[in-house]
Amino acid sequence: MHEPVWERRETFLALNPAGEVPVLVEPEGKPIWDDHAICEYLEEVYPEHNMLGTTPDQRAEVRRLVAWFDKKFAQEVTRNLVGEKITKRFIAGATPNSGAIRAGKQNVHYHLDYIGYLSDQRNWLAGENLSLADICAAAHISAVDYLGDIPWADHPGAQAWYARFKSRPSMRDILKDNVSGIPAARHYADLDF
Repeated sequence: MHEPVWERRETFLALNPAGEVPVLVEPEGKPIWDDHAICEYLEEVYPEHNMLGTTPDQRAEVRRLVAWFDKKFAQEVTRNLVGEKITKRFIAGATPNSGAIRAGKQNVHYHLDYIGYLSDQRNWLAGENLSLADICAAAHISAVDYLGDIPWADHPGAQAWYARFKSRPSMRDILKDNVSGIPAARHYADLDF
């Protein structure tokens, strides 16, 4: 469900007083918010769909990569591109900072090289199985790719990993999403980009 967080709707704030997405509302449970809390909850409630790994080493690697993308990638790329080009427009109404945008476009190369390196060494980013690390990375990549700010031609390893992830049925609805007034890059929903 789409939630315009900048509107600070009372019904949404009743679900999450922080006024942030995501929020998970189970049929007979109280709302759970914060992406990490939601993921840990889902891992415990639906253990047959393991996304964190089965050994302490696997779980540590998945958590390390989730932190990498949610902290380092978010700070160096997502905030500089999505934050400046989209978030400022809808939440603050401020003018984008061109220096931040240039920094984000430069920083993305380092991260795409790292994704390429990981995908050359492993089947998925954290190991042999799809994990929360792939989902977290793809969430950030998808937001930046929507804007057309991923230089795929320079990073074939990262592109191959993302093409595999993007082709999963669970991505279909995400690739149909649109930001009002900001068209997606032409290749955004193309599985063979």
